[in-house]
Amino acid sequence: MANWNLDAAHSEIEFKVKHMMISTVKGHFENFNVVVDNADEALDGAKHVSVDIKADSINTKNGQRDQHLKSEDFFAVSQFPEIKFVSTGIKKTSDDEYQLSGDLTIKDVTKPVTFEVEFGGIGKDPWGNQKAGYTVKGKINRNEFGLTWNAALETGGVMVSEDVKFQADLQFVLA
Repeated sequence: MANWNLDAAHSEIEFKVKHMMISTVKGHFENFNVVVDNADEALDGAKHVSVDIKADSINTKNGQRDQHLKSEDFFAVSQFPEIKFVSTGIKKTSDDEYQLSGDLTIKDVTKPVTFEVEFGGIGKDPWGNQKAGYTVKGKINRNEFGLTWNAALETGGVMVSEDVKFQADLQFVLA
């Protein structure tokens, strides 16, 4: 058993949300850390997974929209600078798939969530470092976390969907 450190240069957390009910807006967080403690080659035996995301590192490739997302209407980054996840359980569902359960905190709201994890494999890089890769997928209802801003559309529906889907592609190096 060992600890695995995030290889930030080869990792990303992306999200997507329906806009005006007709298209999808995508974005990502540029500053985050993920720690996996006491795991073997995969998540087997892991005792703890934690994620810290700097909320003000949100990037949707549109400065005006990013500023709105950082404002009190959404993440309120001046008051709540971090999004956090702390695992409460890891369940193996097949040879390379897991369910990762834990508490997700956005703003001042903490809720239990479960995400699907796929183990991509393990290997050594050209410098002899042992690496492991994972893809984590999930969906949350943003309203449950206090991200409730919206606007009604003339044609019916709303400006921003309640559902936010995300995918994290993560690579770790053995500590």
